[in-house]
Amino acid sequence: MEPMTPISCPTTPRWNQDRPFLTGRFHQETRASSIFADSKRFPLDSSSNYGVEQAIGCYDTPVQELIVIDDLLSALVGIEGRYISIKRFHGKEDGIAFQVDPSMDLALQELAKRIFPLCECYLLIDQFVESSSQFKNGLVNHAFAAALRAFLLDYQAMVAQLEHQFRLGRLSIQGLWFYCQPMMGSMRALAAVVQQSSAKLFVGSGVLNLLQSQAKAMAGDNSVRSLLEKMTECASNAYLSILERWVYEGIIDDPYGEFFIAENRALKKESLSQDSTAKYWNQRYSLKDTIPGFLANIAATILTTGKYLNVMRECGHNVQVPISERSKLTIFGSNHHYLECIKAAHEFASMELVNLIKDKYDLIGRLRSIKHYLLLDQGDFLVHFMDIAREELNKKVHEISVEKLQSLLDLALRTTAAAADPRHEELTCCVDRASLLTTLGMHKDPGSNSIEDPVSIIGLETFSLSYKVQWPLSIVISKKALSKYQLIFRFLFHCKHVERQLCGAWQIHQGIRAMNSKGTAIPRSSLLCRSMLKFISSLLHYLTFEVLEPNWHVMHDRLQSTRSVDEVIQHHDFFLDKCLRGCLLLLPDVLKKMEKLKSVCLQYAAATQWLISSSIDINSQSHSQKTMIRDATVTESIFNFEREFNSELQSLGPVLSKGSQAEPYLTHLSQWILGVSKE
Repeated sequence: MEPMTPISCPTTPRWNQDRPFLTGRFHQETRASSIFADSKRFPLDSSSNYGVEQAIGCYDTPVQELIVIDDLLSALVGIEGRYISIKRFHGKEDGIAFQVDPSMDLALQELAKRIFPLCECYLLIDQFVESSSQFKNGLVNHAFAAALRAFLLDYQAMVAQLEHQFRLGRLSIQGLWFYCQPMMGSMRALAAVVQQSSAKLFVGSGVLNLLQSQAKAMAGDNSVRSLLEKMTECASNAYLSILERWVYEGIIDDPYGEFFIAENRALKKESLSQDSTAKYWNQRYSLKDTIPGFLANIAATILTTGKYLNVMRECGHNVQVPISERSKLTIFGSNHHYLECIKAAHEFASMELVNLIKDKYDLIGRLRSIKHYLLLDQGDFLVHFMDIAREELNKKVHEISVEKLQSLLDLALRTTAAAADPRHEELTCCVDRASLLTTLGMHKDPGSNSIEDPVSIIGLETFSLSYKVQWPLSIVISKKALSKYQLIFRFLFHCKHVERQLCGAWQIHQGIRAMNSKGTAIPRSSLLCRSMLKFISSLLHYLTFEVLEPNWHVMHDRLQSTRSVDEVIQHHDFFLDKCLRGCLLLLPDVLKKMEKLKSVCLQYAAATQWLISSSIDINSQSHSQKTMIRDATVTESIFNFEREFNSELQSLGPVLSKGSQAEPYLTHLSQWILGVSKE
């Protein structure tokens, strides 16, 4: 896949890091032993040395309790106290721990340590809020951080109320522990989320999936689960805003690259007429690996909805889902309303685009036009073209003038019934430099490393037609689809050429019917010519009436009821693939046999004039009395042609019979061929 456009986002200003008092970061940094740090510590006992704290164990237990409560209230909002300090651990996983003065009363130490996890959770969450608010972390992290900040305001309000009770002398350390317990579960759950998110650098879908999985894991604790669901809802609002623009307008408004649909701007719609792999439709917009869990089952629908709206916009039709049919997407609620909104938007976009390409751009009419020319449904122009372009098409590939062929094609189109078709001007000529077998990777000598010499190939073997298709029809009739049409055309065109050559040979035979050919090989030659004609006519009949026409009608009927462009592409590709297989182009063994038989027929047709002229008695007095003479060379040549043709034909029978087990449609062709071989 082509690389996606890199996302550039603003950088956080330096002053935001250089001035920690703006962010509260100064609370979270370990205080070094400095004059500033020491000056903040003041002794309770005036007899102690200036700037040095006495050990807390020097005080009575009631006094210790008051000091501990005061320090704990500071620790609850991430600030070190006089006898409670913060220690940071650095290693594989950075950590934070609160420590107490070891001389503290053991009972007070135990109660303080019960409250420390809440203090540590606050620090982790506060740090996450600060770091996630940077631009580079994306809208989901910004929204999640905003929700956490609002939650921390409630938490800080609780701490302020506790401090107020403490100032009034109504708060003991047991009471502090009692009031802190309800917040413990929520803070621990949020701290676990932010720790995991920070460690794995989650953004966008990763954050939403983490929140959802944690909420499901807390199914037994309703209050914590509700909190995590609320956080998920808040964090997803920004994400759903991006989703809304995509499914309602077909626009990716994703400044930080969080959305699960990637846009490859390097691919342009013009590439559909040049790229034989038709990458544009599948790779211009594609799904990323990280998809929010609540959208995983409908991600493909979301992708195609925006793609359809994009196509219409690029056609100059700024179609959007009507305002009256839009709903604010929310992910919570028992009715899964967001799924219904997405499906409704998809149905609207699908039908609008299908109607656009069917009605305004006349897809069916364009496909019918291609059928007329590339599948030889309208053959009068082709007969005329083959007549006037015979000399040019018989040249070697490197000697052919494509410009001259194009002018001859235009002449043939203007002077036949095709002139009434306004789309005939879309036809162009092209000449490949390789034979059909080589193009299909079925060269007669697959073990050879050498590439087929184009000098030995003439234009009749490589000539093809192309068709100009404009956007948006190029989504359906892409370069890849046109190349399949061209393969079928080349096979049909060469079969028509063989038939015309054999018809010419048959006319030569008919021209000497009045002559006395008794005792010569000419009657045998006439029978051989008729067998060859029947073979090639049977092959063309099979290709046209057993393969192309039935499959075309099936596709035509299916296209009438399609509800999306993807269905249109699917039906069209299925039609082409079935025609390729039915026309033997995907069956190497059968196709090679057919090419060999056509080669024998062409060699025989080219030799017919010599065979006949060599058999006429040039000593006859008048044309009406001319007789045929027996010529050993002519007789041997006719026998050789007959032997080779019948041998190839007979060997084709078992190949078709074997292939018909896997490809039932070959049974019809086998019946035709075996019928010819018995004559």
